[in-house]
Amino acid sequence: MIRDEPAGPVKPPDWPTGLPFNFGGLDDQHAGLEVARIVVLPAPYDFSTTYQGGTRWGPRAIIAASQNMELWDEELGATYRAGIHTLPELEPTALGPEAMAERVERAVGWILDRGKLPVMLGGEHSLTAGAVRAAAKRARGLSVLQLDAHADMRDRYLDSPYSHACVMRRVREIVPAVSVGIRSMSEEEAKHLERAPAPVWSTRGFRALGGHWEPILKALTDEVYVTFDLDALDPAALPATGTPEPGGLDWYEAVDLLAAVARRARIVGFDIVELAPIPGQVASDFLAARLAYRLMGLSLASVSSGALRTA
Repeated sequence: MIRDEPAGPVKPPDWPTGLPFNFGGLDDQHAGLEVARIVVLPAPYDFSTTYQGGTRWGPRAIIAASQNMELWDEELGATYRAGIHTLPELEPTALGPEAMAERVERAVGWILDRGKLPVMLGGEHSLTAGAVRAAAKRARGLSVLQLDAHADMRDRYLDSPYSHACVMRRVREIVPAVSVGIRSMSEEEAKHLERAPAPVWSTRGFRALGGHWEPILKALTDEVYVTFDLDALDPAALPATGTPEPGGLDWYEAVDLLAAVARRARIVGFDIVELAPIPGQVASDFLAARLAYRLMGLSLASVSSGALRTA
């Protein structure tokens, strides 16, 4: 027999439940929007990727891995205590990457206008153009640090100027950018960089600095947005990308550079993009989650001396 529900408010279950599906699996005390200094924007987008797709599943894989990650960072401590709020996934649009970048710009601007640190989890790299536009409108003298295997400096690719292969061409039309880990580019990109030189370090060039990264740091401004395409890392460490390139950075090279940037500049936001999860192989997902968490802590440390300067 079906009984009528009792009158009054519906009470939540009184039995143990699993972790909330947010970054870190945090409870309301540390995940509420009002208290959080960090806001995670999942952007499951996979429209212009080439060779291997699957980046639309990247944000969920990173969040799932983060729920199984210790929240004590060996170098930065309990970053989660600053509060990490995870927004609902940004709905993709079938209108193409230009329209999706506009959607990202609106969302990242919303986060910045509330005084929060935006952390976008992609999704393909084309999304970064929208995030940078939002940050550039609010941060004086912004520059971008790109960690990536690919230059992403084509003017158009497959008829689109907003393809993931063009994102840094579009970014450099907005603000100056510094690229590290680059080891793959087209002839078109090489000739463009000859005509319009930009600060670009290959993995070999980066290692030749021997840890003395002043040239990289000096090429950045006091306000930095970080875009981290996961194929910047060597595929031996992170194989789950659509276009893995041999000869990438290792974990300590990447995080030590990011720490050096955080000591020198204010990180106003960042993204982690191009994770294409491999079913049954979660090491890449876990690395991406740990990287996001480390960069959250570094970003907060980079602005600990004061609020972000905005235009």
